[in-house]
Amino acid sequence: MGGEEARPHGGGGLRPAGDGKGPEGGGRRSGPAPGPPPRGFRWLWRPLKLWRRWPRGGRKMATAAAGALGLLWGWLWSERFWLPQNVSWADLEGPGDGYGYPRARHILSVFPVAAGIFSVRLLFERFIAKPCALHVGIQDSGPYQAQPNAILEKVFVSITKYPDEKRLEGLSKQLDWDVRKIQCWFRHRRNQDKPPTLTKFCESMWRFTFYLCIFCYGIKFLWSSPWFWDIRQCWHSYPYQPLTSGLYYYYIMELAFYWSLMFSQFTDIKRKDFLIMFVHHLATIGLITFSYINNMVRVGTLVMCLHDASDFLLEAAKLANYAKYQRLCDTLFVIFSAVFVVTRLGIYPFWCLRMTAVMWKAAQRKKMGPPTPRAPVAAAPAMVPIG
Repeated sequence: MGGEEARPHGGGGLRPAGDGKGPEGGGRRSGPAPGPPPRGFRWLWRPLKLWRRWPRGGRKMATAAAGALGLLWGWLWSERFWLPQNVSWADLEGPGDGYGYPRARHILSVFPVAAGIFSVRLLFERFIAKPCALHVGIQDSGPYQAQPNAILEKVFVSITKYPDEKRLEGLSKQLDWDVRKIQCWFRHRRNQDKPPTLTKFCESMWRFTFYLCIFCYGIKFLWSSPWFWDIRQCWHSYPYQPLTSGLYYYYIMELAFYWSLMFSQFTDIKRKDFLIMFVHHLATIGLITFSYINNMVRVGTLVMCLHDASDFLLEAAKLANYAKYQRLCDTLFVIFSAVFVVTRLGIYPFWCLRMTAVMWKAAQRKKMGPPTPRAPVAAAPAMVPIG
C-alpha cells in the first residue's frame, strides 16, 4: 500500500509506516506478540484476544499477560523438546486415519466421563458393594463413639492426639477420672475418625472392579497390536501414528478414572495419606495427558497395562483382609508381590523404559519429517586436461 501499512491506529484508520511510534520508527517495543497455542488450545486464546481490546490500563495488562503467556507456551510446547527434527505441531494437524492424530481438545471430553464414572461408583457402592460386604459378615456400624467431653475434645483437637503420662495425670486430676479411662477415651476418639470397614470394603471393591475390567480390555486391545510384541513399533514412523478408536477409548477411560479419584478424595473420609494420594493422582494425570498430546499413546498403553496388572490384585487382597479371610489375603498378597516385582521392577524398567530411551534417541537423530522435494543438482563440468 505504498507508504502505509494495514495496522489499526486510533479510530481504525491506517498508520504511516514511518511515524516513529513502532519499532521501525525508533519507538518503544511493546513486546513480542505470542503466536497461537498449538493443537487444540485455541479455545483459551480467544478470551485473551478479547482482553487485549480493553482500553487504557487493561490493555497494557493484557499485553503483558499475552507476552508472559507466549513465553510460557513457547517453553511448555517447545517442538525441539517434544518432537523429532523437522517436525512441528502443524504437521500433526492433518486428519490422519480413523480418529486422526491426538489433539489437546480431546482431553476436554474426560471431565464429563469422569463425572459419569463417579456417579457409577456411588451406585455401585450402594447397590452392589454394600450387599456383598454384608454378605461376607462386615457389620454396617461405625466405630465406637467416644463419650462427649469438652476438655478432652479440646486437647485432642488443638494439642495432641497421643497425650503423654504427664498430661494424662493432669487431665486425671482435672476431671477426676482414672488414667486408664482417659487413655480409652483418646483411643476411641482416634478410631472415631477412621473410616469404617464397610466403607473401606466398598471403595476397594470399586477399584478392584475397575482395575480388573480395564486390565482385561487393555490385554484384549494390545493382544492384536503390533507394538505389544515388538516395542520398536511404538516409534515406527513417530509421530505420524494415527489414532484408533481402541487407543482413544483406552486413554480416555484411564484418564477419566484418575480424575474421578481426584474428585472423590474431597468427598470421602479424609485419611492420613490424603496428600500423598493427591500428589500421586496429579502426577498420573499429568503423565497420561502429556503422553496423549505428544502422541506417545502406543508406549503409554504398555505402561498403563503393566501398572493395572498388579493394582487389581492388591485391591483383592484388601477385600480378603476386610472380610477376615486371612489365608486368602496372604495368598493374594504373595501373588501381588510377585506380579509387582515382575511388571514394575522387571519388565517396565528393563524392557519398556530402556527400549523407549534407545528408540527415542534414534528418532531424535533421524529426520522424521515428511519428505521434501530436493532441487536438481547441476552436473559437474567435465575435467579437460590442460596442455
